[in-house]
Amino acid sequence: MFKLNIQHFAAGENVHTTTGMAVNSTGNIAPYDGGLSAEMKTYYSDYLIDMAEPELVHDQFGQKRAIPKNNGKVIEFRKYDPLPTLTTPLTEGVTPDGQNLSVKTITAEVKQYGGYVELSDMLLMTAIDNNLVEATALLGGQAGRTLDTITREVLAGGTNVQFAEGQVTERSILSAAEGHKLTVDAIRKAVRTLKRQNAKPINGSFVGIIHPDAAYDLMSDPKWVNVKTYSDPEGIYNGEIGKIENVRFVESSEAKIFEGEGGGGEDVYATTILGANAYGTTDISGGGLQHIVKQLGSAGTSDPINQRATAGWKATKAAVRLVEQYMVRIETAASINQEG
Repeated sequence: MFKLNIQHFAAGENVHTTTGMAVNSTGNIAPYDGGLSAEMKTYYSDYLIDMAEPELVHDQFGQKRAIPKNNGKVIEFRKYDPLPTLTTPLTEGVTPDGQNLSVKTITAEVKQYGGYVELSDMLLMTAIDNNLVEATALLGGQAGRTLDTITREVLAGGTNVQFAEGQVTERSILSAAEGHKLTVDAIRKAVRTLKRQNAKPINGSFVGIIHPDAAYDLMSDPKWVNVKTYSDPEGIYNGEIGKIENVRFVESSEAKIFEGEGGGGEDVYATTILGANAYGTTDISGGGLQHIVKQLGSAGTSDPINQRATAGWKATKAAVRLVEQYMVRIETAASINQEG
């Protein structure tokens, strides 16, 4: 568990972290009011982001945009059309005509999300652990999962869908008993689709976001390469577990499940295969995710005897699909459906 030396951030006071009391300049003990120096505020803000980032599996591979400042609630992403193939030979000594970039602007409305916890005066004064540190860690995890889910739902709405290996045409038919589990052939077909639609790999490979239940079925293939055996461990994605058929897979228990929508009420698992620039999302740094602390007594008359402090988070977020052809959602059943 992370240890915080709160002494490092004390401004003019020595803070006793186990009792929530402060020692003033005369040596007398007085109740600590929860005040945070500028350095401590920055520290906790960074700590919140550090706790949130591991949860942001679905955000890793999109175009990132900073939160717009003083520019309303709309954020812009840009999509560039490819330049045409030029098959006409150049004429000696003649400069050819220049070309114009064709760019489309896709907009999305940013929205705010957030939550907080209350920290009572007794909790602050009697707890052995630093409750603000613990609260920030939990809030960071909550913020990360919330923001990740928002992006996941946007991706799960994509229109480029493949059902198992392609032998069925709708979700309601998918069944593990019928062999509609995730296979390497299903991955090959998704990659072929992306290549035919001119999707570009991300750092040399396509990327798959996969649920552990679906990953279990795929990892039994002899061509599976476990992440632990990579010859070059640099640049491993957060949550990466391995690769097959030039697709690097990132595992998340938050990957999309269409609960009970398969054959016989089975769960259907979405494995999303992505190319570069398929979607866009906002960055959590630079104001995208904020840590907010309200001190004991800051509520005025609504907290007349200084009993409550709060710690919370607030995020401004948008996610949008940019090019439907650059992502494929493979929907399958999973062998776990047969084990129950």
